[in-house]
Amino acid sequence: MSAAAISQNLFEAARLGDIKAIARLLETAQPDIRRYARATCRSSADAEDAAQETLWILFRHVGTIRSLLALSAWLFSVVRRECLRLARKAGLAVPVGDSETEVALLARPEAELRLDVAAALEALPPHYRDVALMRDVREMTIDEIAEALGATRQTVKARLHRARALMREYLTR
Repeated sequence: MSAAAISQNLFEAARLGDIKAIARLLETAQPDIRRYARATCRSSADAEDAAQETLWILFRHVGTIRSLLALSAWLFSVVRRECLRLARKAGLAVPVGDSETEVALLARPEAELRLDVAAALEALPPHYRDVALMRDVREMTIDEIAEALGATRQTVKARLHRARALMREYLTR
């Protein structure tokens, strides 16, 4: 999604709950969301469902998105997750292009997967767990985490990379 398509003022107004701004944001984002869904989902019906669900999620969670720059990646992530959910619901394999790790993870029931992710987080050394929670749960930026921990950006990025690798290893064994 191009930054030119959505102005900072529109995004901020939508984040603050202005209904007209939210409607305009949804209208502006819709073509990109549909394009993401068509490229990610296996069927056109799933793509349409994923796009609609993504619009609904954006409507409900626009206030939690930290910046206009993060919006496009956030939307892509939501579309991708919805396509995976729809593929799993239909009993299909994971959409083309996904790793074997994701196939293994998606084969698990959702409740079991949640418990496994929580256990993987708990198994991390504290300095890795803190960074992973700050970034992936609290959605803090790398700079915010570095400031909170009194560490450099490089240290935070290295810890985050290592934390995710350890979690992936824990979840796939």
